[in-house]
Amino acid sequence: MSMAEKFKPETLCVQAGWTPKKGEPRVLPIYQSTTFKYETSEQMARLFDLEDSGYFYTRLQNPTNDAVAAKICALEGGVGAMLTSSGQAANFYAVFNICEAGDHLVCSSAIYGGTYNLFDVTMRKFGIDVTFVSPDADEAEISSKFRPNTKALFGETVSNPSLEVLDIEKFARIAHQHGVPLIVDNTFPTPINCRPFEWGADIVVHSTSKYMDGHATCIGGCIVDSGNFDWEAQADKYPGLCTPDASYHGLTYSKTFGKMAYITKATAQLMRDLGSTQSPQNAFLLNLGLETLHLRMPQHCRNAQRIAEYLSDNEQVAWVNYSGLPDNKYYPLAQKYLPHGSCGVVSFGLKGGREESIRFMDALKLIAIVTHVADARTCVLHPASHTHRQMTDEQLLEAGVRPDLIRLSVGIENADDLIQDIEQALKG
Repeated sequence: MSMAEKFKPETLCVQAGWTPKKGEPRVLPIYQSTTFKYETSEQMARLFDLEDSGYFYTRLQNPTNDAVAAKICALEGGVGAMLTSSGQAANFYAVFNICEAGDHLVCSSAIYGGTYNLFDVTMRKFGIDVTFVSPDADEAEISSKFRPNTKALFGETVSNPSLEVLDIEKFARIAHQHGVPLIVDNTFPTPINCRPFEWGADIVVHSTSKYMDGHATCIGGCIVDSGNFDWEAQADKYPGLCTPDASYHGLTYSKTFGKMAYITKATAQLMRDLGSTQSPQNAFLLNLGLETLHLRMPQHCRNAQRIAEYLSDNEQVAWVNYSGLPDNKYYPLAQKYLPHGSCGVVSFGLKGGREESIRFMDALKLIAIVTHVADARTCVLHPASHTHRQMTDEQLLEAGVRPDLIRLSVGIENADDLIQDIEQALKG
């Protein structure tokens, strides 16, 4: 029985990943070394041929990073995980691990603006095409976007910043009907509030820079593999996993590594060649954040619920989007997938529109304007002016981002103090 099966999430947050032996440090150490020593040339050769597991160069693997990846893996209920230097790197690697020039991806249109640009602009330069589809579209419409060369379906559990809740079971059903995996970005709920593998997702990605870190100290990302997708059953679709890799003397990942094929290829091939490695120092700090994730998420959700209810009752507010409100479009899906709360992010608009939104933000005193979301301190952003400013109004609306949308990331302070600051800013 694995640790993930034996213990509950709270215990995994604190204990998973690092189990010291007699005389070893109780706290996960920082292995701040690029390289690792061996006694013989043969020992090193076996590592390079993937015949032994071990450490030889931190670009590929590092003990600190692996311990933290193992903790996130346990929290999600996967078989293997890999840390990356950022959430964007995780999204890129997760797709690029199974897509190459000439391939196609179907993606929910309700995703983070940076991910939208990655798929819509940069990935096309690699020869990988993408079709965006509304996550609320019916199964037939989403299915109609698939092609013979489609290799994956992608969505966000709770989209940033439009806060649309993904119907994970529906998306998984469609993906599997077409013989492709469902990749889900689970950054906003974290595995404390949602475990997408339990609803049929195959691969989960995170920007660990958000709630997992929780303190806005480190950029980072993670890919978690469920081990559930049968690559061999779709061998023609996934030659990278199911045919010999010339760069490893003809080794075939699906045959050699079984359920670990996908995550092993991501590490041994993509990280080797592209190198978006998380630093051990950042992984150490991320681990400190993970140790309190189970304590922080309920407080984020409680505070966000209070503020969403306050905004809903305020006459200056035109609309509020938070799936914890009973009249919210996504309330039924949130009750199904996120019964303990979604996250601390609330979006809303003011009756004065875009300009009024900007004036309101400038009047806040306790709540800061920053290009971040999902950490201990409450912060605010106007996506149309900031994170999503490269997108046209048409693209903004397609991604569920209204031009007047204010993204309020509610922290873990006292809710009354936060409401007081919002109140004075609205009056101002």
